Amino acid sequence: MKKNLFILGMMACSMTMLGQTKDDTTDKGWYVKLGGSYFLQTAATEFPVVSGSLPNTDVYAANGTTLISRETNHGSFGEGFRTGITGGYRFNARIGVEVGVNYFKSSSKTMVETTNRLIAAGPVFVTGNAIGTISAFDVAPAVVLFLGESKGFEPYTKVGVIVPVHGDLEIETTRKYTTPVGTVDAFTVEKVLPNPTVGFMAVVGTTYKLGKNLSVFGELEYRNFTVHGKSKETKSYTENGVDQLNATTSFRDGSYAENHVNYVEKIDTNSNSKVTNSSGFDRTKASDDISSYVGISGLGLTLGLKYNL
Repeated sequence: MKKNLFILGMMACSMTMLGQTKDDTTDKGWYVKLGGSYFLQTAATEFPVVSGSLPNTDVYAANGTTLISRETNHGSFGEGFRTGITGGYRFNARIGVEVGVNYFKSSSKTMVETTNRLIAAGPVFVTGNAIGTISAFDVAPAVVLFLGESKGFEPYTKVGVIVPVHGDLEIETTRKYTTPVGTVDAFTVEKVLPNPTVGFMAVVGTTYKLGKNLSVFGELEYRNFTVHGKSKETKSYTENGVDQLNATTSFRDGSYAENHVNYVEKIDTNSNSKVTNSSGFDRTKASDDISSYVGISGLGLTLGLKYNL
């Protein structure tokens, strides 16, 4: 799909260029753009497993074992706000290049939610949810095709790639354990670091001149890419507000293996996994788990200022 979008974008730009005259007097050279964006999610997919919990919203009856309802949680972390600065160089009236440096903060998404599930004899019930948020810095080089100026407006298109250079998926999990002797409120913060990846973007936009060197601009941008986890670390764990990150409690052992996860393509009897290698599981080392994927596809509107140097 990315390949088809890229080809269609280039064909559209080329056809538009052929229809332009050669008498443009548009300024050439360096320019800087500063803008802010809001993106809506596209291509929603099922969220990955979170600490062994399937990406469902489950509601159980009073006995904690009878499932009343289940709904799969879908979504994309492509929804959210972005700010960035872009440097560009215009070779002539029709073509230029840009490199943007952006910071993106996604909207929070409910990945797992459970109501009144029985998890142990006693009885012990749990109610809670896991909410994820992505933040990332990226570099976005692109080729720009200018379509000619008319009455101060100059539309353009651009295609390029998105290269995340730093970021993480932060998952905040809230659980309320109900026991015969009272309740325990547990709160966990985990951070998932990604493997390197590259995404695709396609943009249509226009500038409007406010003066000789200053313009406002607006862009409609489609971007598409997925990332998969490299590792996960539990950054914080509390019970009733008390730090229990490295402690053994009724609900976790606080071991290094519980607080650190390495994501791999496959787990087997040689992996450090309680699922496939329970007899050889080493709690002093990071545990192995299947790598998870999340989407960051979105359609966004960017508004900002452009200054020709």
